[in-house]
Amino acid sequence: MNQNMIKKIQQMQRDMVKAQQELEASTFYGSAGGQMVKVEIFGNKQMKNLFIKPEAIESPEDLEMLQDTIIAAVNDCIRKIDEETESIMTQFTGGGMPGLF
Repeated sequence: MNQNMIKKIQQMQRDMVKAQQELEASTFYGSAGGQMVKVEIFGNKQMKNLFIKPEAIESPEDLEMLQDTIIAAVNDCIRKIDEETESIMTQFTGGGMPGLF
């Protein structure tokens, strides 16, 4: 490889690391149950906040439904993180380096 190509690859690697760090520090939002449950999750998939509207629990029987709604909100948010990660990393890999991240 020539020196110019090595420099381009090194720059691309630095850009990828920076993009990954920015992505991991970003906050993503998910919701379910008509906004009864909302979650905030960092790009590294660590939950930041959980919001539950008080009217989500009117009786003890609502607990199972609330649990399902929380799971749906978290899964919604994680799906968004995965989509954004794929979108950003595709800029660097062109879709040609599966399993890189």
